[in-house]
Amino acid sequence: MAGILAWFWNERFWLPHNVTWADLKNTDESTFPQAEDLYLACPLAFCMFMIRLVFERFIARPCALGLKIQANGPQKAQPNAILEKVFTAITKHPDEKRLEGLSKQLDWDVRTIQRWFRQRRNQEKPSTLARFCESMWRFTFYLYIFTYGVRFLKKSPWLWNTRECWYNYPYQPLTVDLHYFYILELSFYLSLLFSQFTDIRRKDFLLMFLHHVATISLITFSYVNNMVRVGTLVMCLHDAADVLLEAAKMANYAKCQRLCNVLFVMFALVFISSRLGVYPVWILNTTVFESWEIVGPYPSWWVFNVLLVLLQALHTFWSYLIVRIACRAISRGKVSKDDRSDIESSSDEDEVLPPPQKHHTNGTNGAHGTNGYLSSSPCPDEH
Repeated sequence: MAGILAWFWNERFWLPHNVTWADLKNTDESTFPQAEDLYLACPLAFCMFMIRLVFERFIARPCALGLKIQANGPQKAQPNAILEKVFTAITKHPDEKRLEGLSKQLDWDVRTIQRWFRQRRNQEKPSTLARFCESMWRFTFYLYIFTYGVRFLKKSPWLWNTRECWYNYPYQPLTVDLHYFYILELSFYLSLLFSQFTDIRRKDFLLMFLHHVATISLITFSYVNNMVRVGTLVMCLHDAADVLLEAAKMANYAKCQRLCNVLFVMFALVFISSRLGVYPVWILNTTVFESWEIVGPYPSWWVFNVLLVLLQALHTFWSYLIVRIACRAISRGKVSKDDRSDIESSSDEDEVLPPPQKHHTNGTNGAHGTNGYLSSSPCPDEH
């Protein structure tokens, strides 16, 4: 174990040439980031999750009910013992052979059985009320941390001159405000990473999981090797668009379509300009070129920048989704169905299908989008 730890914490990987861990030990004069500081984020992530449960129950839920958001979820499938047994014990996505067998057994046409399974899968999705509560929690946190970040950074010299991120690096003292900002952000994303398995299931689950892992890795990397100055710029830049996104989602859940449209336009402008403009021109420029000139590259520097480039690739993909939704909104006159909706909708062909021979089931027209950008029913989600 000692050998593994020594290999993992190799100074020549984590630190610039001629810098050792001993050089970054805390003294009476200066405090530097210590890897063990990050252990605090784990219990804080659990506390944050518990605070979220209390917040959603006693604050978000009453607000949702005050806005007349109902707790009803997607349309329920017609009770059927045979199909229910297949759904719970065998498969939620029957193949063509099984569908044909069920069709003969029930004397239903295949399309009706497909519709039943789609409704039954959607039935397990959370209600609009639950979605609103989740969005309100995220909105509250993003608004708080973004406000805190702006107030902190406007007094910091590296906001106005990014080269200050690298002068005298890595011997840059860690202030209480910096430490608080980092630990709070790390705790929040750790809570998101684990709650993703219990929250509303998204079609882009793997992408969001990758996003959270990349974010946590970036926060951890930048803290351990004291790249916290540029790290604060990255975090605050990302929080700006997230505030508007969650606000737009809440407006959509509350059926305030005009407000939702306005917030979506604001979100799209901030997201695309900040993550396709400011991020590469301001952040990547300083982490790649200015740091190379002032500090020079070393192994963890390469890893850090690869993670930042990976984040830029995710920005590009999400920007494509936003532009596609915006184009649809222009043609339809409002923000419409989310490309990453977590509720399956019936195809146009399903909508005109005749009812089954013995039982009647209704198609699930109109998707309830929650996780992408905006929908005419529920709304989006991104990070």
